[in-house]
Amino acid sequence: MFPEYRDLISRLKTEGTNTRFLNLFEKHNALDSQIANMEALNAGARHTEIGELKREKLRLKEEIYAILKKLDEGSK
Repeated sequence: MFPEYRDLISRLKTEGTNTRFLNLFEKHNALDSQIANMEALNAGARHTEIGELKREKLRLKEEIYAILKKLDEGSK
């Protein structure tokens, strides 16, 4: 996710000071795993639920991007 911010992401994870970023990143990864597991089970009846989870994952990704972009611009 966001290869252009790989160094910044690593730094934020290592420092552990931006709790908002860390919580969003953790939730995003948890959703990613949950979605992959559900899709692997071919849970056709749960198609709607998978769609909702994907939308939530996208919302988290957009929020993570906003944080990364703001921090990157602030460091220039």
